[in-house]
Amino acid sequence: MTRGRDDGGPKKRLVASLLILVTFVCFLYAYSRNQGSSALEYGSKSLRKLGSSYRGGDEDTDVGGKQYESSSIFGGGENDAMLKSIPVCDDHHSELIPCLDRHFIYQTRLKLDLSLMEHYERHCPPPERRYNCLIPPPAGYKVPIKWPTSRDEVWKANIPHTHLATEKSDQNWMVVRGDKISFPGGGTHFHYGADKYIAQIANMLNFPNNNLNNGGRIRTVLDVGCGVASFGAYLLSSDIIAMSLAPNDVHQNQIQFALERGIPAYLGVLGTKRLPYPSRSFELAHCSRCRIDWLQRNGILLLELDRLLRPGGYFAYSSPEAYAQDDEDRRIWRKMSALVERMCWKIAAKRNQTVIWVKPLTNDCYMKRDSGTLPPLCRSDDDPDAVWGTPMEACITPYSDQTHQARGSGLLPWPARLTSPPPRLADFGYTNDMFERETEVWKQRVDNYWDIMGAKIEPDTLRNVMDMKANMGSFAAALKDKNVWVMNVVPEDGPPNTLKIVFDRGLIGTTHSWCESFSTYPRTYDLLHAWTVFTDIEGKGCSPEDLLIEIDRILRPTGFVIIRDKLTVIEFVKNHLTALHWEAVGTADSDQEDEDNVVVFIIQKKIWRTSQSLKELD
Repeated sequence: MTRGRDDGGPKKRLVASLLILVTFVCFLYAYSRNQGSSALEYGSKSLRKLGSSYRGGDEDTDVGGKQYESSSIFGGGENDAMLKSIPVCDDHHSELIPCLDRHFIYQTRLKLDLSLMEHYERHCPPPERRYNCLIPPPAGYKVPIKWPTSRDEVWKANIPHTHLATEKSDQNWMVVRGDKISFPGGGTHFHYGADKYIAQIANMLNFPNNNLNNGGRIRTVLDVGCGVASFGAYLLSSDIIAMSLAPNDVHQNQIQFALERGIPAYLGVLGTKRLPYPSRSFELAHCSRCRIDWLQRNGILLLELDRLLRPGGYFAYSSPEAYAQDDEDRRIWRKMSALVERMCWKIAAKRNQTVIWVKPLTNDCYMKRDSGTLPPLCRSDDDPDAVWGTPMEACITPYSDQTHQARGSGLLPWPARLTSPPPRLADFGYTNDMFERETEVWKQRVDNYWDIMGAKIEPDTLRNVMDMKANMGSFAAALKDKNVWVMNVVPEDGPPNTLKIVFDRGLIGTTHSWCESFSTYPRTYDLLHAWTVFTDIEGKGCSPEDLLIEIDRILRPTGFVIIRDKLTVIEFVKNHLTALHWEAVGTADSDQEDEDNVVVFIIQKKIWRTSQSLKELD
């Protein structure tokens, strides 16, 4: 009997242990459900805000099966609740560009023509495949070096990629020096400095004082295959702004370096789609050793440059074909010369390794070509300003009757063109008074924004700025005297496509849909301005939560977001501040030009780390 009682004790203890184990497993299951399946899928990590002693923040928020569901209407229902946390992406996603993600292309086995560079064009994941998580900064990330010092050096920890320094060591692209990467100003063609090369181009064109801006007549430039954008960097001192363009190719971090330096740049490629800029946007296009086959597909890529150049615009081309004497280079040169002659371009200058062609001022040459000459003129129903996802056409875009008669763009030199109504304003039915009124309104609004931010900013706090809904570019115009540049974004669906007014003012920008991710690296802009952008995407049925995560991806730590939208949008954003690691800076009421119920809300992004990156620092 005693033995039987002894045997019962362990059994009871075993049963009790099993009950405890089952209870613990159930607790873990409930806890993991509470964390959300997205957190598990995308690698949620504990966080530590700098200057604080805790990790993770509030990690007990129920975000459901998907991270959370989008609402069709701001305010009301479950979305009024404060969201306490959002999952954090794995560290290897620290440079994720969702619509230029090679892994997505490989995983979905998209059938793309590599010879046409389709794999470098935008391919956005559907909503169910999006990474609905916050992009972590790399280990050791620091607040970027301020402009203008940043032109010449950046923190290595912010872009921990040094292969270009080795690969391009003989061309002075970049040099690793301790915890920094420096940029001597060299390039594939201009090893001894972009400044000397730029002066040489100006000298070839007989511009006064070897200044490429030619008295303000050269203002907007497209640099194709820009490398780390030193050409664009050294144009800025001449009051010239370049859109430095390169794909996310084998030199995949070149645009990231450009933006980290504070130089205007954009991820894009001359492939099968038109570049996201309207016709007649640039005074000069430039390519030095850009490895582009300009003869392919009946010269379609040169014809895309032709579409983008203004009347009398230049194409500066530095490449072996322009000077080498071997059979292949001479063959390419002969064919290229014949092509541009049929396009009515003429050689403006040719010296050493560089040739500069100039585009005609009028349609006269086009009209004198023999019937059947290739490339043909574009069809009369072709809209040269339709660019969002629009295939390139191997045809010449003729000028409008107004431009033909004016014998040029009719634009004033910079900076007068910034505040003067451009001739193409009439294309939208806008009057000069409307233009001048908008310019003045945004000047007042920008002054108000700076008053709200107050002590939070110094003259060098901001450099890379994005206006997410630019209209005519008046927000950017109001920033002229601040040491910043602005990427002016115009909605892809309009109407109207006012981006050509932006370029005519001597500013730069791009077309985009905010239902998709923007073509830039994480942590590349210091300030984003969102004027009714959330209301606009709500009307398209797109996710406001996705837009918040995208804004966070683009924004640098310590950067700012200015939201000018209806009150329900502001309340929606406020409910996400904790989860996004943002903090409110200030608010302001609308002005008389706003629609009813519009509020200004300014926020700042905090610096945070993942626990993994902190371990790497230790």
